[in-house]
Amino acid sequence: MKIDDSDPMRRLRAIMARLRDPVQGCPWDRAQTPETIVPYTLEEAYEVGEAIAGGDAEVIRAELGDLLFQVVFQARLGEEAGRFDFDDIARAIGDKLWRRHPHVFGATAFADDQQREIAWESAKAEERRERERHSGMDDIPLAMPALARAVKLQRRARRVGFDWDHAAAVLERIRAEIDEVQAAQEQGGRPERVTDEVGDVLFTVANWARHLGVDPEAALRGSNRKFERRFRAMETLAAARGQDLSQLDLQALDGLWSEVKEREAGEP
Repeated sequence: MKIDDSDPMRRLRAIMARLRDPVQGCPWDRAQTPETIVPYTLEEAYEVGEAIAGGDAEVIRAELGDLLFQVVFQARLGEEAGRFDFDDIARAIGDKLWRRHPHVFGATAFADDQQREIAWESAKAEERRERERHSGMDDIPLAMPALARAVKLQRRARRVGFDWDHAAAVLERIRAEIDEVQAAQEQGGRPERVTDEVGDVLFTVANWARHLGVDPEAALRGSNRKFERRFRAMETLAAARGQDLSQLDLQALDGLWSEVKEREAGEP
């Protein structure tokens, strides 16, 4: 099978078709279904986020390619099932972007960002009604990271006015939720109840972040990277001194942690 390499997108689609070929294709690729490749799609999306955070253009390009392949894979599966193909996907997103940007592709003018956001959400609500989805909570994927999904749910509730007016009010609610966790523990509550109360704390913290203009998912990713970086630095310090972290007490570990933080603060 000869594959034309003059058009990168056409070449990629041809490669995908060959991988799925019943006779000459790859056994693993032939065995996949739309459901089985979802975990890989999610993983590739996370890796794109990590690559962008790292700032290396070559890594970003490679990871975006991996994510694009997931779209091409799903498009091929849809084409084989007679449901849709890659062109249908591209056409649909093109139509949606055109429809949702009347201020760019039409004569509509918005006075400010708030007015534009209201129009955007109104267009999305109309699309849901056309698909016979009537709840404000429709079309929020369960597979989204929990913090990101919490913000999405909160933004939908905000449309009907179900939201706090300012960040300070949310902070008060966080304190109340923490008190409820402590009460559940003190009362010997079931693990399920404590889990439920901790979940309420996290949900409210996500709400607080939203009111502060902070993406909680991005903030936590950053804190995860920071913790990992500092922990690795602790391991390096301990090894240089002939120490094993697992043999140190908490006071010594805290000392190493503080030293790493001080060194970071002193870096230009």
